[in-house]
Amino acid sequence: MLIGKVIGSVVSTRKSEKLIGNKFMIIELAEKMNGGGNQMIAIDNIGAGIGEFVLVATGSAARIGCDAENAPIDAAIVGIIDDGSRWMQ
Repeated sequence: MLIGKVIGSVVSTRKSEKLIGNKFMIIELAEKMNGGGNQMIAIDNIGAGIGEFVLVATGSAARIGCDAENAPIDAAIVGIIDDGSRWMQ
């Protein structure tokens, strides 16, 4: 799992049928998590908002975490962190 901050959202009108109805968020990963402060797109099924710190699962854990084992999902927000500011320094 990774820690990151939601910094925006992505709107996609044309996508795989298995992704219809899902919200896509842009996550800025904590530098301590990946050594570079990269960004990623993650499915959000728990209702995270911009500015919130989140837990992100990747790979097959992301698909399992949002009950979509057959969907083309590589990252999913699986939790909202109460205070993640120390991780983003």
